[in-house]
Amino acid sequence: MSKIERAIISVTDKAGIVDFARSLSKFGVDILSTGGTAKALREGGVTVTDISDYTGFPEMMDGRVKTLHPKVHGGLLGLRENPEHVKMMKKYGIMPIDMVVVNLYQFEKTVAKQGVSLDQAIENIDIGGPSMLRSSAKNFKYVTVIVDPGDYKVVLREMEETDGETKLETRLRLAEKVFRLTHEYDGAIMRYLEKIEL
Repeated sequence: MSKIERAIISVTDKAGIVDFARSLSKFGVDILSTGGTAKALREGGVTVTDISDYTGFPEMMDGRVKTLHPKVHGGLLGLRENPEHVKMMKKYGIMPIDMVVVNLYQFEKTVAKQGVSLDQAIENIDIGGPSMLRSSAKNFKYVTVIVDPGDYKVVLREMEETDGETKLETRLRLAEKVFRLTHEYDGAIMRYLEKIEL
């Protein structure tokens, strides 16, 4: 693993995220972000590049499409020691993304509210978040992925000990948490849709 140079941060739960991003900035990490997270980070004094500026495509369709782009997923999934992957990344201007900090739209909280409509529930099914999480977790050999704010301190401690890197064992543990979360998240959606009568 090399030093973490670029991170995507896009969170629903913003607890502790500004302090975490400030700490990443001190390590020289470039931060890409979206919407409300980018706004919160800027207000906290963190320098941020909007995902849309990086990809060259605006957020569209009421925010349904913002991170589903080859410049995002190529940067997450590219194998850094594979010459063909590196060649493709250079050819298409895809930069490696070494860290992803994402937590998901709160689907279960939404559908637990009295009187929530099917349309409201559907709009709270996160697509881009799980996609980035799964890409990152699949490529844990190179990418540090964080879904739990409780892991911020652990990751920062490792980065301090290793001059901006994380350990493979830690990345594997974090990847396991991703697949547990996405499994539970999809299960909650499935259980909700099973009850719907059209």
